[in-house]
Amino acid sequence: MNMAYADQLARKQARLAELIGVPVPPIVPSPRQTAFRQKSAFVFGSTRGRGLTMGHYATGSRQIVSVDECPVHSDRANRIAFALRDRLARANIPAADRPNGILRHVIIRTTEDDREAVAMLVVTRNDKSLRTPVRGFLASADAPDGFFININDRPGPLMVGDETIKISGRSHVREKGISGIGGASAVDFLVSPDAFFQTNVGAARELVRLVLEGVGPAKRVLDLYCGSGLFALPLARGGATVTAIEENRQAIDDLKANARLNRIPPAQVVPIAARVEDAIARVSKTAWDAVVLDPPRDGCAPGVLEAIVDRIAPPRIVYVSCDPKALSRELPILRNRNAGYRIDRVVAVDMFPHTDHIEAVMTLSRG
Repeated sequence: MNMAYADQLARKQARLAELIGVPVPPIVPSPRQTAFRQKSAFVFGSTRGRGLTMGHYATGSRQIVSVDECPVHSDRANRIAFALRDRLARANIPAADRPNGILRHVIIRTTEDDREAVAMLVVTRNDKSLRTPVRGFLASADAPDGFFININDRPGPLMVGDETIKISGRSHVREKGISGIGGASAVDFLVSPDAFFQTNVGAARELVRLVLEGVGPAKRVLDLYCGSGLFALPLARGGATVTAIEENRQAIDDLKANARLNRIPPAQVVPIAARVEDAIARVSKTAWDAVVLDPPRDGCAPGVLEAIVDRIAPPRIVYVSCDPKALSRELPILRNRNAGYRIDRVVAVDMFPHTDHIEAVMTLSRG
């Protein structure tokens, strides 16, 4: 954050061009450089002399850095998190790093305009000592519109456990008007605190615009690693028929719920809950006009890109990458001379200002 934002963007542009070996236009900036995260998360811990603390893990460690404000989180999420922390601290509720401790994380989802918010408190057990501070918090001016308790008693990196208890209010926030080109493909999304959805909604709108431009007038689209439908639903709203594949079943459930919310006919979006590498064979015989890929940070599973360029061979491929290193490793498969694809455009969106993360959209065409 000590670097001017224009310099950050220039450095990311140069880094992306270096990694993939093709010219890259200026990075599309994030609409906000602070308060841009609509999903906020903090971890609870204990400090000598201070009792309960809340913050983030230090880089490469499990050491908690206590914070009093997080400038990249939304303002309302900060207010909710710290108001809840203060009440839990006054009630002497111990963090999970203490013997028989309870508190692990708090996760908050807000809308881009901060009007709606839902929060989830992650604990090792639903202890009765939580009742008084939680009731007081929910009766205060800082209360979210919906509140959950999640039980996660397993050690490890996973933040959220399998059991969630709704305590009060609504289950989701409604993010309105995630649009494509000219707003014609605008879609509303219901988003829960731990949902599979972009954290920077303003930048996500730019991402959707670029993907829809890359797909163009395609009528039959295969959306791989589709998540909760960030691209599939605007594509369907714009008139395409989309088959969407994702192994995370909660994300598929969210996609179905948001399709119903936007009154998109079931025949227009066909969701498949499966690993992409397992499902690719059964969709390879269909003639697709375009394939959209948004794989995890490490890139596509082995064999997926080969199946796309060798067997499906769509006229257009739109690859969304959150790690240019992975994209550079996979480019030789996409640019194989026998496959016949050329790069039409590479555009990056700054989803995470003040970090080295780069979200790139590459459009390729065959012929």
